[in-house]
Amino acid sequence: MATQDHSPRWDAQLQRRLARGEETALGELYDRLAPMVHGLAGRILADQAAAAQLTREVFAYVWEHPEDFDPAQGSLRAWLGALTHRRAVERLRARRAAEPFPGRGTGAAEEEIRAVATAARMQYVVDSLPQPLRETIAVTYYDGRTYQETARLLGISEQAAKQRMRLGLELLATELAEERARQHGGEDGDDGR
Repeated sequence: MATQDHSPRWDAQLQRRLARGEETALGELYDRLAPMVHGLAGRILADQAAAAQLTREVFAYVWEHPEDFDPAQGSLRAWLGALTHRRAVERLRARRAAEPFPGRGTGAAEEEIRAVATAARMQYVVDSLPQPLRETIAVTYYDGRTYQETARLLGISEQAAKQRMRLGLELLATELAEERARQHGGEDGDDGR
C-alpha cells in the first residue's frame, strides 16, 4: 500500500537525506515508522522496555548505515520491518538461550521462538494490508463473523467480503510460505531483506 508518505520516491529521497546526514530526515522517518518498528519488536519480544531499546537500535543503525537500504529491493517500511524482525528474533534467541528450560530441549525453545516470530510477522503483514482487506480480515477472522455478517457490518456485498477475505488470506499465505522458506534456509547471514 503505497501512500504519498511511503512511496518509492519518498523512500529514495529520505535515503539520500539520511546519507547527507540530515537529522531532520531521521526525525521524519522515526515519526512515521517508529510505531511500526516498536509494535513489531514488542510482539516478538513481549517486553515493552526491550522493544523500546530495539527501536532505538534500529533507528541508530539506519542513521549510521543509510546505504544499506536499497529502494530497488522494496520499500523503506518493508526494509525496516525485516531489519526489526531479524534483530528481535536474534534478541529473543539470546534471551531464551540464557534461560533454563526445565524439561524442554533447545529444539522446543527454537520452535517456540519460530512460532512467536511467525505470529509477529503475520500481524505485521496484516497491519500492512490495504485498509479494506485489513478491516475485512479483522471483522471476519478476529471477531469470528460470517461473510454475511461482515458484509452487513462493513456495508459491502457478500461477494466483496469474500473477495477481500480471499485476497487477504492469499497475501498472508504467500508471506507465511516465504517465512517458512527463510526459516528452513537458515536466518544466519540474512541481511534483513
